[in-house]
Amino acid sequence: MPLSGLTTSDAADFRAAREKAFLRSMLGLLIGKPRKLMAWDDVADKLKLRGMVSRGVQPVPVEKVIGSVGRYRDFDDAFLPASNDLSERWRRVTRAFYDEVSLPPAKLYKVGDVYFVLDGNHRISVAKELGVRFIDAEVTEAMTRVPVTENDIDADKLELLGEYAEFLERSRLDKLRPEQNIRFSIGGAYERLIEHIAMHRYYMGLDLKRDIGDDEAVIDWYDQVYLPIIQAVRSQNVLEDFPRRTEADLYLWVIDHQHHLKESGGDPGVTPAEAASDYAEHHKPPAPGPIARAREAMEHLVEHIRDDLTD
Repeated sequence: MPLSGLTTSDAADFRAAREKAFLRSMLGLLIGKPRKLMAWDDVADKLKLRGMVSRGVQPVPVEKVIGSVGRYRDFDDAFLPASNDLSERWRRVTRAFYDEVSLPPAKLYKVGDVYFVLDGNHRISVAKELGVRFIDAEVTEAMTRVPVTENDIDADKLELLGEYAEFLERSRLDKLRPEQNIRFSIGGAYERLIEHIAMHRYYMGLDLKRDIGDDEAVIDWYDQVYLPIIQAVRSQNVLEDFPRRTEADLYLWVIDHQHHLKESGGDPGVTPAEAASDYAEHHKPPAPGPIARAREAMEHLVEHIRDDLTD
């Protein structure tokens, strides 16, 4: 994206970037969400990354660069400069963009659909601030079992992604059923799935009167227990009544409800579809009252302000 001829200065650009960073930090304090850039080491540890493959030099969408390997404290989560100490180098890079000076490719680590900066943090920061859409980078991709997109990963979601990676490591479900995509909105849920699989394996052994292998138990649980409930949730549009939850969340709730119906004197043969329908009927959240509506309006306002500060 050519930038020569624009009537602005590198100093003014840096001041504007710092003002945005300051306002975003204040907003973060008000809503209790620090505007921290993601650290590569945290992601590598949680997602159990394995193996690095060179992908060569290629154009990378700047919007998909979301973290840094070593300089995550120098920028906020929009890659705005976090202190005035970055002024000199940031301004030099800005001037190079305006003068169309050829800069060496940045060096990025890729995981899933997102990138982390190994070298070239200032170039990414300036590119984001000036609205540059693509930047040339030498890309090295890290392998992970967890599908990762820019909407999947942030500081709040990283813990859940780590639990997902651990679940896939133990169950091998991604290898046995590659189409799987079990996502929770609550922590600790993947451990419950491991327990469900273990119990399913135990009862399979009793029914078939033989030892059940790990992979066989996982496949049968997924095909005969998990999927029927998910299909019931989908066929009855239950998720529409729980807009902030996932299908996997409802799987846990429905299977607990199915157990409750059996234990409370109901039909011991209650099906997943019947349990899903009964759960939705009795646990559908009420329409939001005035306080809840005001809170939701405030959240929308905060999101709007945050977007304006990022643009």
